[in-house]
Amino acid sequence: MKFILSLLLLSNLLLATKIELEILGSGGPELDGRASTSYLLWIDNEAKLIVDMGSGSMLRFEQSSAKLESLDAVVLTHLHIDHSVDLPSFVKAGFFSSRSKSLEIIAPFGNDFFPSIDEYLNSLFGSNGAYKYMQDVLSPQSDSFQIIPVEINSKTITSKKYEKFTLKLISVHHGIVPALALRIDVGNKSIIISGDTNNKDKNIQKIAKDADIFIAHHAISEHSGKFAKQLHMSPSIIADIARDAKVKKVVLTHRMNRTRTKEKESLKIIKKVFKGEVIFAEDRMRLKL
Repeated sequence: MKFILSLLLLSNLLLATKIELEILGSGGPELDGRASTSYLLWIDNEAKLIVDMGSGSMLRFEQSSAKLESLDAVVLTHLHIDHSVDLPSFVKAGFFSSRSKSLEIIAPFGNDFFPSIDEYLNSLFGSNGAYKYMQDVLSPQSDSFQIIPVEINSKTITSKKYEKFTLKLISVHHGIVPALALRIDVGNKSIIISGDTNNKDKNIQKIAKDADIFIAHHAISEHSGKFAKQLHMSPSIIADIARDAKVKKVVLTHRMNRTRTKEKESLKIIKKVFKGEVIFAEDRMRLKL
């Protein structure tokens, strides 16, 4: 009996889901030697989800040996250039892949300053778009695969379930910019990605409880000016979220020239409040869960 139980345990271990989050881009909208913001979820050695497609993310995706064919969805946390500009490159590359299944592009609602995801995709690929020669990607009759806009317009949690993971998305405050934070659940493992926000509405806490990894955008220092703090979280706010949500690990990313000289100070501020592990992201870093 013990032998059979041991075999069953070994079988379960061998079949256990392998989960990794790869930091494709750890930088911001600067010439800083880093790709801009982008994350790639790996499940059992397959790329399943991209979150943000900042400049350089396409190259990092290629370097990771990921395949467009295996992706289930894309999330753009907001439509700032350093989070979305490589989207046309990914779509064009799809023409030369074997992918035929449609791909959802999830993003926030529009307002007077930023387009909705439907407007954004039409401005790129529509009949009057910048790349109108590829307008077929907006239809089921695409020569490669159709991209489908999915708009999130809620301050409550929106859930989307895929075969191997679940997303929970919520609107967050990023000045005048419509923006999202999200939680990725794979089995009993979870990742929080803050996106760009100052967390004025405290919406991150609504999805962050007991997360294994908190990907926090460290775009400003503790003593940045009033305008910067209207857009981004200070290190003390990151620390409070991590402590209150009881996350296991904090990964500081969206590293910028204005914060890189202050990283020791930021780490000290965070560690005063949050006693778990805190690390700084690098391009192509893989985080195992």
